[in-house]
Amino acid sequence: MATGEEDETERVRRPSGKKTAKKAVKKTARSASGVRAGHRESEGDSEPPRAGRRVSAPRAMRYAADQLKELLGRAPESVSAVQPTEDGWQADVEVLELERVPGTTSVMATYRVVLDKEGELVAYERTRRYTRGQIDRR
Repeated sequence: MATGEEDETERVRRPSGKKTAKKAVKKTARSASGVRAGHRESEGDSEPPRAGRRVSAPRAMRYAADQLKELLGRAPESVSAVQPTEDGWQADVEVLELERVPGTTSVMATYRVVLDKEGELVAYERTRRYTRGQIDRR
């Protein structure tokens, strides 16, 4: 378990009404280095990256999606772009903003997410809104 992380167990009822099952709930906490505990552990990292060391591209993609979900309250559909910058990473994340029927008319959005070298979100902005069935004409 990462430094600063608390483990808490709660009972959850199964739909069938059978015996209750235990479910571990990990609270997000800040460790001494200022990196969110649990955020890194979910990717199998027991320690945060060393100060000043850039996280890998796959981790940057996961961190961008996870942190944007936390801010928007909506689960990202995909990460369509990720690129290193001088100060960390920049990623484009696709999010379902308004679900409609049929699904091809649902409203999607692209968010540009800026991460520092350790993978923490520094800034984000919505750069585009479009319907799911829309194809870019270039």
